[in-house]
Amino acid sequence: MRMDYPGMKHLLIVFGLLTLSQVNFAQEPPKEYKVVTIVESIVPGGVGRSRIIETKSEADIEASTTERTNGTDSKQKQVKRKDIKVDELAETKLLNFYSFTGINFQNIASNDAMIGAKVTELSKDGWRLMFMTSGVESNAGVQDGEGIFITRLMFSR
Repeated sequence: MRMDYPGMKHLLIVFGLLTLSQVNFAQEPPKEYKVVTIVESIVPGGVGRSRIIETKSEADIEASTTERTNGTDSKQKQVKRKDIKVDELAETKLLNFYSFTGINFQNIASNDAMIGAKVTELSKDGWRLMFMTSGVESNAGVQDGEGIFITRLMFSR
């Protein structure tokens, strides 16, 4: 390539700087993660408890983890439940899916507004919603009027 064009050197320098700057703007992997759990009760009449749960303290994963050496021997009984539980958490009250008359759509819309507000709050704090997963626990027998709908939101920043 000939460099006798008057602006060619400058053009190549600018192109090189732009290329190098793109390397610096490459997305870094997340440094921390946060899980927010949403529990919505399907117990009618306001008897159940529905909440958004957000942990405010760190867990000691090493203290709760044991290793098996032969596949059957476990030392999990040495891990005490009281040592695993976190003391600092935020609970945001939600409404139950059902009222005495059946599905309460106003309650569902209200919960959606609260969940949206929580996601917006975390987003403003620099958290990015990576994915979510949900599940239902219910007896589903003839007289089943109990159960919960759980959604977990995974954030990173």
